[in-house]
Amino acid sequence: MNDADKTIHIDPPKHIRFAAVAALSMLALFLLVETLNAFDNIGRSETPAMNTITVSGEGRITASPDIARISFTVMQDASTVAAAQEIVTEQMNDVLEYLEDEGIGEEDLKTTSYTVSPQYSYPNPCPPGTYCVTERTPKLIGYQVSHAVELTVRDLDMVGALLAGLGSRNVQNLYGPNFTLDDPDAVQNEARVEAIAEAKTEAKTLAKQLGVRLVRIVNFSEGSNYPIFYGKDAVYGTGGAESASIPGIPTGGNEYTSYVTITYEIR
Repeated sequence: MNDADKTIHIDPPKHIRFAAVAALSMLALFLLVETLNAFDNIGRSETPAMNTITVSGEGRITASPDIARISFTVMQDASTVAAAQEIVTEQMNDVLEYLEDEGIGEEDLKTTSYTVSPQYSYPNPCPPGTYCVTERTPKLIGYQVSHAVELTVRDLDMVGALLAGLGSRNVQNLYGPNFTLDDPDAVQNEARVEAIAEAKTEAKTLAKQLGVRLVRIVNFSEGSNYPIFYGKDAVYGTGGAESASIPGIPTGGNEYTSYVTITYEIR
């Protein structure tokens, strides 16, 4: 027999075979236990069911506006951007000087937009059924510069006079007043406090009637309403009037509301 035909068989030591069998046995046992636990937990929740009650509350706070916002625009067309800007700057400075004389501070004036727009002329189309030779390309004829400002008025008794004063100057698109609160969150918080207090009172009453004990709050949600105040009418103007009458401006009022829902665990 040749050496190439011989097969060498080496048995591993007994302690290695024993360790391998033991490891496989432990793995099989672990898998069996996990499988049994999985079947045992089918249909069960990981956490026990919690008994709860849900209550709601509503809070309402009536508030009158303490500020008004007015917006206006100074606008000018000219053959060049520089010429239009120069006129707009001069007219806006005149308006700002007037507002300063009326006691309006810089912190209550805010530029909302400043735009420069090219202006074109468009050729008239040929009448239907006729033939004519016309230039169909729009022609640049100048530029329009527009400067828009928002004004905050803190003395509401001045609103009518300011509208009249602005209307008599070179302003366009005079709009307002929009009445609102300087700090609406403070009023909304008051409404929320009332709503929560009402919900808690309802929860205590309900728990007493049911003969259960309130344990803790497990959920809370809120819906709020921030009203918008408006004057009687919005005011639009083209500016340039020599004089203007002072309009009466009712400020109105509105309610801030908060709706809360609270869920309690009970026992």
